[in-house]
Amino acid sequence: MTKRRVAVLGATGAVGQAFVRLLANHPWFELAEVAASERSAGKRYDEATRWLGSEIPRAVASLPVKTCDPSEVGADIVFSALDSTVAGEAEQRFAAAGRWVISNAKNHRMDPDVPLVIAEVNPDHMALLDVQRAKRGWTGGIVTNGNCSTIALVSALAPLHRAFGIRRAVVVTMQAVSGAGYPGVPSLDALGNVIPFIRDEEEKIEEETLKFLGTLEGGAVRPASVVVGAHTNRVPVENGHTICVSLELEHPVAPREAHAALSEWQGAAESRGLPTSPERPVIVRDEPDRPQPRRDADSGRGMSTVVGRIRPDPVLGLRFVAMAHNVIRGAAGAAVQNAELLVATGRIPAP
Repeated sequence: MTKRRVAVLGATGAVGQAFVRLLANHPWFELAEVAASERSAGKRYDEATRWLGSEIPRAVASLPVKTCDPSEVGADIVFSALDSTVAGEAEQRFAAAGRWVISNAKNHRMDPDVPLVIAEVNPDHMALLDVQRAKRGWTGGIVTNGNCSTIALVSALAPLHRAFGIRRAVVVTMQAVSGAGYPGVPSLDALGNVIPFIRDEEEKIEEETLKFLGTLEGGAVRPASVVVGAHTNRVPVENGHTICVSLELEHPVAPREAHAALSEWQGAAESRGLPTSPERPVIVRDEPDRPQPRRDADSGRGMSTVVGRIRPDPVLGLRFVAMAHNVIRGAAGAAVQNAELLVATGRIPAP
């Protein structure tokens, strides 16, 4: 396969850097361009970036940083790690200019004609691109991945919803500080502390989950008839969002049945074999004290959701703990996987 030239918008930030790491040696994509704010434009990437890893990939370090404008960025596939304050309008400009925008930003996730996709869960929702392009009159398109906590949650809920049907869910998150970007939460606020508020996070979980689990009907997504209540907390963990989940299912289900449904889940056929897809999208751990971010966040190269402590719940019926790497599974990795899905299914035509 001839590699597709791609660009990263917002490449100097924490999620932008995660895109750079994932794309530096990608078998399908060549990271040809990086773009960021006006204050970084014109500099070499290694000069404009406060790199958060050990070493910037050599092929990317010397790239000039461009502005986030389609007249300057030539790649037909652009990954957006832009902040939500600027992402909405910028992404629309790129799509109107014929580019395929694979966005990690929140701005367009709940637009009725924009696919909100986890490759293993709802790849059929990519058909919204046809509606989007006809409605908006542009030759490109915008595809979004979800909020980092929502992706981890839905990756664990989807097998159970498909097998048994979910009525209600109560979720409590313990979210890593890397989810706040860089520099993120001040150390004196985070260390030895739990912050029981993350702006807009509970709303994202409660709304996005229903779109992810919804069904595509007549060119629109009918949201799942599931009631979700979320409590979100920031905790002093570097990477890996942990979620405690209690569920009411359509019919009572024994923990062993839920364990089997999760263990056997392979995800949608379209997602299997993509370069970023893990061999097992959900990994079930039987130890009484797992999952743990320090031990499990990198499972499946950071793309697997790890589930444990599946047991009865005296209020709703079933409960468990889920955890996933928020920067990879919950952000850059999910977006790269969505781009792979578009290429593999022919939605992005050959260059």
